Amino acid sequence: MANKLEGKKIAILVEEGFEQVELTKPLQALKDEGAEAHIISPNKNSEIKAWNHTEWGDKFTVDKKLSDVKAEDYNGLLLPGGVMNPDNLRANKEAVSFVNKFMESGKPVAAICHAPWTLIETGKLKGKKMTSYHTLKTDLKNAGAEWVDQEVVVDQGLVTSRNPDDIPAFNKKMIEEFAEGKHDRS
Repeated sequence: MANKLEGKKIAILVEEGFEQVELTKPLQALKDEGAEAHIISPNKNSEIKAWNHTEWGDKFTVDKKLSDVKAEDYNGLLLPGGVMNPDNLRANKEAVSFVNKFMESGKPVAAICHAPWTLIETGKLKGKKMTSYHTLKTDLKNAGAEWVDQEVVVDQGLVTSRNPDDIPAFNKKMIEEFAEGKHDRS
């Protein structure tokens, strides 16, 4: 049986302080389904450090610098959470522009935990049904999203989950949406 994501390229956008398990488990799920996945970062270092629950985690090699890639070259985008990671990404114009191109194109985007902070900066969440870590509820509502407390929510190729406990459901829906491809988000 063919892998669901064979021939698909997935961008994983991260900065220092991403939640380790929110990168490692989805990355493994993507690879298991045959996707080519690249860890992309605006960070100038060739390695970035994860956050592992309550302390610094492992270092991960950056496959591509954000300045060297184009959203057009990828079929989907994964945004791991952690508090520091999306807070740094949403303050980076180049990162927000990269994410915005996925939102505008209708390509699937999967964001877990605090990652929707970066999505808010695109201005493209009005009317979207989403979930996130509970502390982002007001931020998402203020951005025009309908926030719900569910382990995984899918709205026109936008996949969101609340926290690491939701990763099995998140991975399943992420793979489905990445396999399906572009969606009309108008």
